[in-house]
Amino acid sequence: MVVAMVSTLRVAPSNAEQARAWDGQEGAYWAEHADRFDRALRPYRTPLLATAGVSAADRVLDIGCGTGETTRDVARRAGDGRALGVDLSAAMLRAARRRAADEGLHNVDFVQADAQVHAFSPASFDVAVSRTGTMFFADPVAAFRNIGGALRPGGRLVQLVWQSPAGNEWLRSFTQALAAGRPLPTPPHDAPGPFSLADPARVRTVLGAAGFTDIQLEPHSEVMWFGEDTADAERFVLGLHGWMLGGLDDEGRRRAVDGLRATLTAHETDDGVRYASATWIIRATRL
Repeated sequence: MVVAMVSTLRVAPSNAEQARAWDGQEGAYWAEHADRFDRALRPYRTPLLATAGVSAADRVLDIGCGTGETTRDVARRAGDGRALGVDLSAAMLRAARRRAADEGLHNVDFVQADAQVHAFSPASFDVAVSRTGTMFFADPVAAFRNIGGALRPGGRLVQLVWQSPAGNEWLRSFTQALAAGRPLPTPPHDAPGPFSLADPARVRTVLGAAGFTDIQLEPHSEVMWFGEDTADAERFVLGLHGWMLGGLDDEGRRRAVDGLRATLTAHETDDGVRYASATWIIRATRL
């Protein structure tokens, strides 16, 4: 039996905007398309789990667990231990619980929580993992310090984060197409977002200030899947990034969608629409 743990969601004021997005339409879209997101990121599954090195008795925390693929992966490895997935999105957590139950996993729980401020039991986990779920904290030092407090001394933190846009062809291509010639503002490198942990120097500074040591970043590059063919990928990408069409007139929207379709067509293969991507797998130890 999978326990659906009940939590009163406490959110750091600085994370309120993220909570509204992930516990709103954005999280609902991810929940609806969970299989697609999991397939896109699946090339990173093996190296992430290998680095995490979860053993049979480990207690594992999955940060920003989404619909729970990584939580289920570590729960299977920690057969005599437990796995807890936390996320801001109620919709994604509903999907996570359902999938864990369908797989007959008895050692996994899910809680709706902001990991920056959630009151985890001190020193209650051996390992904390995250698959692209740690890049959106408004105060990453506070967040990682809180996560560190949930780890036993010597416990490890392993996370998958994006490298800079230069290595991520998928996002560069989608952004360029949907901008339709407009200059789009680039968020500061230290603002919450997909590239907030792309700079190794910043990662070391943040994690060091949060009480971690032995901080290691290992680069990984994989080809990601975005759809069976151009039309399939176009529907998916517009559902995810369609907000970028805001402010365009009808002609601008047509140019943007045509541009997106062109890049998707150029990347269509016999195995679907595929783009290059680059990540860091970060490993650190709690002092």
